[in-house]
Amino acid sequence: MQLTITHKTSYAYDMPVDFALQKLRLRPLSNPMQQVDDWQIDISGGRIEASYLDHYGNHTDLVSVTPGATAVDITARGQVTTHDKAGVLGMVYGRAPLWHFAQPTPLTASGAGVRDFARSLGKMKDPLTSLHDLSNAIRDALPYRTGVTGADTSAEQAIKIGAGVCQDHAQIFIAALRTRGVAARYVSGYLMINDITDQDAAHAWAEAHVDGLGWVGFDISNGVAPDEKYVRVAIGPDASCAAPVKGMRKGPSSETLIVSLQVQQ
Repeated sequence: MQLTITHKTSYAYDMPVDFALQKLRLRPLSNPMQQVDDWQIDISGGRIEASYLDHYGNHTDLVSVTPGATAVDITARGQVTTHDKAGVLGMVYGRAPLWHFAQPTPLTASGAGVRDFARSLGKMKDPLTSLHDLSNAIRDALPYRTGVTGADTSAEQAIKIGAGVCQDHAQIFIAALRTRGVAARYVSGYLMINDITDQDAAHAWAEAHVDGLGWVGFDISNGVAPDEKYVRVAIGPDASCAAPVKGMRKGPSSETLIVSLQVQQ
């Protein structure tokens, strides 16, 4: 399936910006599940200063905002041909070792709530069934609801809130697996939703490492394995390391943010 994607991130500032730097993880890479046919990033109000592969293998661009700018538009667009691998990326490894993805982070630290979910894994005699059961348990316990969590909400905090979005579901899944010593990681990317072209945010899911299979994806929010409707863009131990856009600025200005996204066949 060939998917066409346009992802626009627009910042508006109430005063001219003295200095701002944005880190973009907006370029998908080819892998066994997808082939990037064409991709480009256009910047208005700034410029790309450097591009590189980070320590997780994500294509990263550093964008400086033009001094004195009051608006910045970042548009990523292109076409990606995807393949249904039933969520199995396979034994594809990068610079970060497996043990790194079994270590907790501030967003995936375990508490009582995470440990309760981890116990639902049982002895994992059938790993795939156990992982799908964990995914279902998280989705049942935390209904999908926007506006109740934020970018800095940890897995344990989301459990206490009792609801969340794809970021929260993925991080709880990851945190529970790490308490059992299983390597797991966060994936940010895109999802084509049937009959819905316009979206207001990218998507996120998780990957767990399964002996004999390698990395296997789980979309906890939708209760499915990522298929040809999904495009992987970035990975990391948690959401902060795989965020599509993340940055900092200096000066007294405040900002507003608008994200528009179209994913279609």
